[in-house]
Amino acid sequence: MKLILIHKIKISVLVLSIFLSLQECYAQDNNFWSKVRIGGNIGIGFTDDTFNGILAPSAVYDFNNQFSAGFGLNFGYTDSRNFTATNYGASLITLYNPFPELQLSAEFEQMGVSRNFEIDGEDFSDNYWYPALFIGAGYRIGFVSVGLRYDVLYDENKSIYASAYAPFVRVFF
Repeated sequence: MKLILIHKIKISVLVLSIFLSLQECYAQDNNFWSKVRIGGNIGIGFTDDTFNGILAPSAVYDFNNQFSAGFGLNFGYTDSRNFTATNYGASLITLYNPFPELQLSAEFEQMGVSRNFEIDGEDFSDNYWYPALFIGAGYRIGFVSVGLRYDVLYDENKSIYASAYAPFVRVFF
């Protein structure tokens, strides 16, 4: 129990440190909304017996040409022959562009997971909260970034993702 609490405190300190390091204030700057970009992720996948869907809108604030930070909401659904899952939650995201074509990111995601599955004719259900901390890098062209991110907190028994590595296409207008 103490190990879990220490782990959560470390994650909270990391996320807070990232946000505080990005804070810049300009007294004579444009209004707040001119620096907000809206975007997110919409995904759908299916095979002969599986359907996956995700809807994840997000918004970031551009502190300057290199740093952005914001929030996102997430909803996903999976339906398979012996398995169904619904996940929902929120995320904090920071983006750093050392030069225009390279985008580095850190994203903390907290997901509520509700899953039902069948093993040998017996039904099971599981409800829990799952944290993920993604570190990523992508190639950026205009308002679109394509890349790969890695979940440093990945747990193959609890994660909603099949692997700690996940490709992404990120769009912010």
